[in-house]
Amino acid sequence: MFQSSLGMVLRRGAIALCCAILSLTLWIAPSHATTVYDLPSPVESSGVIDSADVLSRLSVGKLNKALQALTESTGQQVHLVTIERLEYDDTIAAFTDRLFERWFPTPDTQANQTVVVLATLTNQGGIHTTAGEALPAEIATSIAEDTLLAPLRQGGGKYNKALIDAGDRLVAVLSGQPDPGAPEVGGVDVEATFASAEETDDRNATVWVVVLLIVATVVPMVTYFVYVGLPGR
Repeated sequence: MFQSSLGMVLRRGAIALCCAILSLTLWIAPSHATTVYDLPSPVESSGVIDSADVLSRLSVGKLNKALQALTESTGQQVHLVTIERLEYDDTIAAFTDRLFERWFPTPDTQANQTVVVLATLTNQGGIHTTAGEALPAEIATSIAEDTLLAPLRQGGGKYNKALIDAGDRLVAVLSGQPDPGAPEVGGVDVEATFASAEETDDRNATVWVVVLLIVATVVPMVTYFVYVGLPGR
């Protein structure tokens, strides 16, 4: 009777262990890459689409209010978008261009539009604008590559500050005010502060190898004890 009860307990333990391992592998699986078709079309004339879910409600509300006020006063529309990750062979510039063309497919709808995209997994920023002289190309590039990314290069996932800083600079420039310029970042190793897509994939591969080794080691041992019994039993 004792052996039968022990066997039942071990079988239940083996099932529970397998379920836990399966849950772990699902939890660490790479997140789904975002496509332009995953993002809804802008509801407001200007605003934020936080697909990566990294912004606070306070930040989203502040940005939406400022961007909508900009549209009412100038006619310029700005859309700030966060996504989690790109496809492996995609680039932030190409993704931003495709998103712009999907949202605004005709010349009439494209006028006075600016789309800024932040990919949070690799901390990359892209911009596509038809604001013309109101937003010179060099300033637009600086907003996407400097203003947006400067807080993230300092570490700590400062996404709220990154989007607010970029939004504030866009509002200032598009309103005809002097360009406040990019933030000064001293002594920051830009190349070392965020992972490339290749480095991220390498880490994911390492995690999968570790999990598979655990499964290959633990499951056979549990199975042996279930069907053969404990040593000396």
